[in-house]
Amino acid sequence: MAAVTDYLETTNEDARKKRLEKFYQRLNRSAGMLGVFGLGFIVPLIKLSLGDSPRQNLRELWQKLFVPLVGIGLFLAAWAYFAPKVNTSLGAIPGPAQVLVQAGNLYDDHLSERARETAFYERQDERNAKLIAAGNEDRVKYRSYTGAPTFFDQIVTSLITVGLGFFVGVVVAIPLGIMSGLSTTVNGALNPLIQIFKPVSPLAWLPIVTMVVSATYADPYEWLPKSMLISAITVTLCSLWPTLINTALGVASIDKDLLNVGRVLQLPTSRTITKLVLPSSLPLIFTGMRLSLGVGWMVLIAAEMLAQNPGLGKFVWDEFQNGSSSSLAKIMVAVLAIGIIGFLLDRLIYALQVAFTYSDKR
Repeated sequence: MAAVTDYLETTNEDARKKRLEKFYQRLNRSAGMLGVFGLGFIVPLIKLSLGDSPRQNLRELWQKLFVPLVGIGLFLAAWAYFAPKVNTSLGAIPGPAQVLVQAGNLYDDHLSERARETAFYERQDERNAKLIAAGNEDRVKYRSYTGAPTFFDQIVTSLITVGLGFFVGVVVAIPLGIMSGLSTTVNGALNPLIQIFKPVSPLAWLPIVTMVVSATYADPYEWLPKSMLISAITVTLCSLWPTLINTALGVASIDKDLLNVGRVLQLPTSRTITKLVLPSSLPLIFTGMRLSLGVGWMVLIAAEMLAQNPGLGKFVWDEFQNGSSSSLAKIMVAVLAIGIIGFLLDRLIYALQVAFTYSDKR
């Protein structure tokens, strides 16, 4: 009987060890993706709760969680101390507390606007139902709500605009980059154009784009107004260069033996590109895409200010023109939102890079 008990205890202990090993393997595999989004501190936190290597995990937790928090805390303290000392025509620069209050006000304004929109459609549906019941279907009308866009609506508009411009830029840049990397003739033809147009400011492109769009896009679609198209094209013209350059560099740096194998196997050009060229150059392509998206997001704000596209850029400009006592704090909310969204967009592309490239998985 004692032998059976010892055997069962040993078996249970082995099973627990195996389960724990599998759990640690899954945890270590997820560490890379958590780190992409700045959540790498979760892994040592979990290990600490399980009593695994306290000193090592405490050191890792200090580097991944407490050091960034200390940096943010010092920044907020310096901001709160120095901001009231700087006076402008609109009053003192708002500190973190005033900015947080205005962020809450913007959120409340968004909820109020959504409530008014809901009430508008409810009244419209009620009116139309009464007309239908009275047999006056010909008098039934459906109108869209035309209230002012809220801060969060403007964030969505900016994201759609930069997404459209970035997508078009990537669609143009990657094929040109592949051709440039594979052919010295194409590279020689494109390189002067890249060097000329890459440094051009969005403020220089915007008047040209505005005139061209106004001349060729006379009847805009409801889902794509002229201001959004102008901003998106400006984003495309300024953001496609990093992707183009990095794609060409990635393709040109492929091991020549790999391409020779493709020639020996007599692979068609399309399969050579999809099976050999793209997989080998993906890390640099994604790096170019990250740079392009960052450039596009910065360009977008200036483009929206001048094109009056109802996004974050227009919000900042309107608040600057408004000149109320709360305008500075609202502009600071927009600045912080722009920075946070830019960080999240970069992390999104980096997460795709980690998921689809072999070099980042090793």
